[in-house]
Amino acid sequence: MGKLIIFSAPSGSGKSTIINWLMAEHPELRLAFSISCTSRQPRGTEQNGVEYFFLTPEEFRQRIANDEFLEYEEVYAGRFYGTLKEQVERQSSAGQTVVFDVDVKGGCRLKDYFGSRALSIFIQPPSIEVLRKRLENRGTDAPEVINDRIARAEYELSFADRFDKVVVNDNLDTAKDETLKLIKEFTE
Repeated sequence: MGKLIIFSAPSGSGKSTIINWLMAEHPELRLAFSISCTSRQPRGTEQNGVEYFFLTPEEFRQRIANDEFLEYEEVYAGRFYGTLKEQVERQSSAGQTVVFDVDVKGGCRLKDYFGSRALSIFIQPPSIEVLRKRLENRGTDAPEVINDRIARAEYELSFADRFDKVVVNDNLDTAKDETLKLIKEFTE
């Protein structure tokens, strides 16, 4: 059985950059993304069964009713994200170290469910001001979307102490190295 690594962070904290670096540069860790479900539409080149399983809101609600999720969240009205029990066990049974990229509530639920089988890591920005600047520099979101993300980030930061480890990303290389060290210690 593979181990499980749970990542949570406010949008713009560098979590995806760190995860993608780990997956690309450290194949010895045998990391594999948990493929989550979402009710949003695919973006860009996203494919069903690769980045996400894309479900309609109705399909998502039916799977919730069938208790098929380890965790799920209605992040925005009608927009669900969740992790299927069956998918995680399939990947773990194949010996993969399953990586979760989830919101803070989902991260806490997964840690509660898996206990010592999982390491939960919270990637924290150095400050809300730095986070706002990162989101603005992306150039992908309208100002009102950035404001919503900042409000959500302030809430999400209150969950940091519920994670096994907190990595403050004020220097990306340092944050990458610290995260790698934590995962190696956990998986060896």
